[in-house]
Amino acid sequence: MTYKLVALDVDGTLLNDDHVMTERTMNTVMEASNKGIEIVLCTGRGPQNTIPFMEKMGLTGYVISHNGAATVEVETRDIVHQFGMDEKALNPFMDYCREKGVHFDVNTAFGMYVDNVETLAGPVRHMYENYLMLPSNLPTWEELKEPVVKFTTFGEVADMEAVFEDWSKWTLPFNMLRSGEYFIDLMHEQASKGNALKQLAAKRGLKPEEVLAIGNYYNDITMLTFAGMGIAMDNSPVEVKAAADAVTASNNDDGVHEALVKYCLS
Repeated sequence: MTYKLVALDVDGTLLNDDHVMTERTMNTVMEASNKGIEIVLCTGRGPQNTIPFMEKMGLTGYVISHNGAATVEVETRDIVHQFGMDEKALNPFMDYCREKGVHFDVNTAFGMYVDNVETLAGPVRHMYENYLMLPSNLPTWEELKEPVVKFTTFGEVADMEAVFEDWSKWTLPFNMLRSGEYFIDLMHEQASKGNALKQLAAKRGLKPEEVLAIGNYYNDITMLTFAGMGIAMDNSPVEVKAAADAVTASNNDDGVHEALVKYCLS
């Protein structure tokens, strides 16, 4: 099969555990692009800390950001599509986080907000530095002019498991998913990487069987199952591997390079 679009997750997939895209992987992605394959980064990150990876590779086109909640055109920064949330329905979740001491941030397509930037320290500040983002102070809902597309909590694995268990007992108006060991995301109930990739493929006139997707975590399952070829990284949980059509090497062993050579460049 000749694949015309490749959707790549970023953290844990395109990047190694040091948050670095190796020269080997970068050159292979660029080679695939030079052969006419459209490259789309499909990530839990926002566009502002995803687009620089596209620009570093000299790529244009689109990024699917915030786990599918916002699709953005690289060159213009235009929002092609976004799933806006009912922000007032987030109030009980914010109250829970404040009561339990769980860190959270609120995301619009291009903005990220926390309760108090001045109090960010330790692992929380280090996390934002790793992801090349520094949030702003959260305004009131009335002052926030752009739609909220994602609400994220961050903490130790055991703490996130406890939060996930608690919220699973609620009647949720949102799509809740684990986007990493240390993260829980709430989004519009229709927002997912798979839905966003499906919309983008239709916009580009592509069938699912012309799409290849590579990812490593639970938030990638919907895009792996939408694509004609879904590839899990070796560092993926067993459930993600089970949802994929194939498994490649880990993110620390240039698994994206290996998969693109095997399925796109051979």
